[in-house]
Amino acid sequence: MPSVRFTPGSPADHPRECVSLVHGFLANKYMLTLLGSRLRARGYLTSAWGYWNMQCSLLVHAERFARELELLDREPRIGAVHIVAHSMGCIISRAALDRYRPAKLGRFVMLAPPNRGSFVATAAAGTFGRLLHPVRELSTASDSLVNSLPTPQDIDIGVIAAKHDALVAEESTHPDAPHAHVTMATWHSGLLFSRETADMVAGFLATGEFPSPVATDTSR
Repeated sequence: MPSVRFTPGSPADHPRECVSLVHGFLANKYMLTLLGSRLRARGYLTSAWGYWNMQCSLLVHAERFARELELLDREPRIGAVHIVAHSMGCIISRAALDRYRPAKLGRFVMLAPPNRGSFVATAAAGTFGRLLHPVRELSTASDSLVNSLPTPQDIDIGVIAAKHDALVAEESTHPDAPHAHVTMATWHSGLLFSRETADMVAGFLATGEFPSPVATDTSR
């Protein structure tokens, strides 16, 4: 059973919406604590999913996360499964959805996603790519793993980029699928701790659109 906390006797005939949270490279699920708490305050169940091995391919983590999504999908007390992922967690989620797409799949919010690769990963690939496979897989090269993975279609996707991101360029955050896009004045990991991020995420999960006053870009 995934790590979702239900109150004792939670009825299956009143299913709740669950948000599966996924962290990024060289991070851990405890960095998702504040965002998860703010989403629970807005009525969502949350399940923080993590991984530790930074040497294996991100596809190994995608296989595990696909099994997590399957467990959430089978839980009768869950009515919808949303995904909110940060950084490399967005790419793991893309790969996981290519392996298993929940029948209850809701919306997908990506925080600072390197959807078209990271320029830092490109610079570090020659030095660290053999030891840390995701570094090579997340490069901006046209034939890198991240640029070869399919992007889920027919799903509401919202992207929140960080204006002062030192790891991912804004243009690389756009996935190859219809999506809503906003940029917030914070740094790469700062998105996880911003109350405005939680407001944007909750608004998108509820409506499929980012709430004002942040202007959205849906042109791509």
